[in-house]
This record gives sequence, structure tokens and C-alpha cells, in this order.
Amino acid sequence: MRTEPRRRRSRLAAAAVAIALAVGLAGCGDDEGDSAGGAAATSAAADASASASVAVFPRTITHDKGSTEIKAQPKRIVALDNSLVEAVVALDHPLVGGIGSYRDQSGFPDYLGDAVKDAKDVGPLASPNLEAIAALKPDLIISATVRHDDKYDQLSKIAPTVFVKTTGPTWKDNLRLVGQAIGEEQKADQKLAAYEARAKKVGDAVNAKAGNPTVSIVRFVDGPTRIYLPKTFSGIVLADMGIARPENQRDPEKFNIEISEEQIEQADADYVFVTTFSGGADRRAKFLANPLWQRLNAVANGHVHEVEDEMWMTSVSLHGAHVILDDFARLFAVDAAK
Repeated sequence: MRTEPRRRRSRLAAAAVAIALAVGLAGCGDDEGDSAGGAAATSAAADASASASVAVFPRTITHDKGSTEIKAQPKRIVALDNSLVEAVVALDHPLVGGIGSYRDQSGFPDYLGDAVKDAKDVGPLASPNLEAIAALKPDLIISATVRHDDKYDQLSKIAPTVFVKTTGPTWKDNLRLVGQAIGEEQKADQKLAAYEARAKKVGDAVNAKAGNPTVSIVRFVDGPTRIYLPKTFSGIVLADMGIARPENQRDPEKFNIEISEEQIEQADADYVFVTTFSGGADRRAKFLANPLWQRLNAVANGHVHEVEDEMWMTSVSLHGAHVILDDFARLFAVDAAK
């Protein structure tokens, strides 16, 4: 009478052991004998992770001009400022249209590559071509209040439109807002974090090698010569590196100092970086020929370096920030920390 229950209990125990073994094997993926169940579990976990990273739309973006609903992840983006073009490209999205350059320049910079190869230039910056923008059938337009405040309503009738307040010192926040608008906010955060970590490494190496030097940034334009302060794009990159500025260049609120030839000494520092914008070549020649320029400590020590205006000034982008780090690493002969 007791034989059948014992057999039943024996079969149940064997089944339990088999299940336990199967579970144990599924949890072990260290060799080629990993079970199909383990592979399936791994695949499911990967799918879940991928799903978690997919942008959720529709979403409402709060921006400088109010709020805008974006119903689906944008695929046809128009950016009406060169820095915003670069923000979209930095997040690995192509554009159908945009304004690639600033003031009297035209076209998109070559370094943006394939991301803009099919993009239509809808400039000029001051008065973008609204008909050309509409013809591109965009599903997102990005611009700045400082650029096109009076065109926001017209642009909003063409497509969902998101405005940052300004450009330049807000370049990091702008990248984050663009990330939110196109469903790449995590990528924006990750790329900014990677840049800031690299900036610190390069800056630490420069400071260690050159004894915590002060650095001045001088820009020659078709107007008064400018010394760029911490509240500028290039100034922010120097701050991220931990590079010191001369005492007269530490105002956290001012954008720049405009100087005449008689005020050249205000540009002095241990190292001076010089850029020249379109129209500034004549003024640059006069400054550099002035005896006051020759008396600068940086000039006397051979510590004046010409750098690209396109990168240090007009790009206002993550790409431009990395180029500034490249320049520092090269000129100070330190690890580029890439």
C-alpha cells in the first residue's frame, strides 16, 4: 500500500533536482556549454535594456518660448543656428536643413561630414528662408530666441518648434535641450560627462607640466579687439580644464573686454591664444606690429599661439570643445586623454 506514494515522492524529488540543475546551468554562462535557456534569458534582458533606452513619444518640451508637443521622434530636423546644427550632429542625427555658418560665411563646415551632406542651407542667419524651410517638410525646428524671436510663430506653423534662449555660454544646456527634443537626452548627458572628464585630465596635465599657467584668449574681428572672458564658449572650456585666467580677466558675468592698441597690456598672460575672424586680419597685423605687443611676457617667452577661430569661437559645440582640448594637449605636449 505504501509503495505507490513512495514512488510518487521519488519521482517528484527527481523532478525537483532536474529543475534545480536546469536553473543552475542557465545561470552559468562561463563556457561554451551555456544552455539555450541561458541564451534566451540573456537575449530577453538585452531586449528589455534596449526598450528602456528607446525614447518615449509623444512628449512635451518646455523651452524658452513656452512648451511644444512633439508627437514622434523627429526624423526631419531643421536647426537655425550653427551651434544648434552642431548639437544635432553631436547626438548622431542628420539634418534636412539648417544654417551652418555665422555672419558672412556660407555653407556647412567640412568637419560635420555626412551628417549634413543632404542638408539644405536655409540661411542667412539673420533672415532664414521660411519657404525653403517649409518645403523640407520638417518634423522639428530648433532655433534661439536671440536669433529669431520674431519668427517663432511663423516657424511653429510649419512644424513643432523649440527655442533655446541664447547661444554661447549656454552651449551645454542647449545640447541637453536638443537631446530632449529629439529623444537623445541620455546620450547628451553621457557625451557631456565624457567631455568634462577629458577636460579635467588635459587641464591637470597642462597645469602640472607648465606650473599652473594663466591663459588669455584674444580675438581679432572687424571691430574692437576682444579678450574673451570665462562666460564665453572658449572661456567655459578653459574653466572646465581648471586653467587660470589673469586677474583682470576673471569677471564671471562679463562676456569680453574690448581693447584698443593702447590697451594691449590687458591681454598679457603666461600664454596667449589668438584667433582671427573674417575682417579682422588688418587689425591683427597692426596689433602684432605694435611695440606694446612685443613687450608682452607671452610674446617675449614665445608663448603666443594662433588657433582656429572656427573652432574656438563660432562652433560653440561639443566638437569645438574637444578641438580646444586637442590644441592644448598638442601645444603643451601632454596626453590628449582620448
